[in-house]
Amino acid sequence: MFYYDGKLQYPVRVETPDPRFARLLQQAIGGVEGEIRVTLQYLFQAFGARGPKKYRDMLLATGTEEIGHVEMLATAVALNLQGSPASVQEEVAQSNPIVGAVMGGDPRQYLSAGLAALASDANGVPFSGSHVYASGNLAADMYANVTAEATGRVLACRLFTLTDDPGMKDMLRFLIARDTMHQQQWLAVIEELGGHQGTLPIPNSFPVEEELREVSYTYFAPGTQGTEPPQGRWTQGPSLDGLGQFKLEPARPFGEEPVLGPPDPLAFAEIQQMMGAGGQGTRPGATSSDD
Repeated sequence: MFYYDGKLQYPVRVETPDPRFARLLQQAIGGVEGEIRVTLQYLFQAFGARGPKKYRDMLLATGTEEIGHVEMLATAVALNLQGSPASVQEEVAQSNPIVGAVMGGDPRQYLSAGLAALASDANGVPFSGSHVYASGNLAADMYANVTAEATGRVLACRLFTLTDDPGMKDMLRFLIARDTMHQQQWLAVIEELGGHQGTLPIPNSFPVEEELREVSYTYFAPGTQGTEPPQGRWTQGPSLDGLGQFKLEPARPFGEEPVLGPPDPLAFAEIQQMMGAGGQGTRPGATSSDD
């Protein structure tokens, strides 16, 4: 059960409405790096959580907070859309040519939402749940959550540089700080589970002897002869899970060239395919030219 307080988690103020920045903010709402994504990701991870209850409770709490972030951003979009004169739009476009070149406002914010936010990204593409990751594996989900918060923080930092509005900068400072905490939070869970050595490989419940261990820690380097392959932490030394040693080998085929059977007649391939390479065939219903 969820309860609504009625107040924003953090103040949202707009001194100079800017419809183009309203469109940019849509990415933080419905983009792949946005708040709808992490809201659903954390909540669905919680809904399916099995094991220690504290992880479910933590995910529920954070997912609920992210609902509040969607509310803040939707409010910011609405405030940026109301009462913005054309002169302000022209001034912003001239002062920031990058934004002026790619922005013009999103007409659907007016046409479909009546000067309000949409569940879409900055290009008006509706949010899709295809980037909501809830695997049922706690470690896998935590790594996915770190990535989600990292890309979200990158986006918020970029948005911070694209506005001079004091209220918008203040709101973004808060959101950036919360992204910092959530990154640390998910990493702390990984550490609590034993860090890399305790969680890797994911899932650590699969018997490692069942995998082909001779290639478990081999970096295959494709390239032309005489070209030095990239080398780093991943090409030598102990593996991060502590179960093996990294090594570097040139990429090579282990298998053979694939050979498939002839086409199934019911799949309606070309006659030439069915007859084989260089084969001769007659089109069904056709008359031979030799007649």
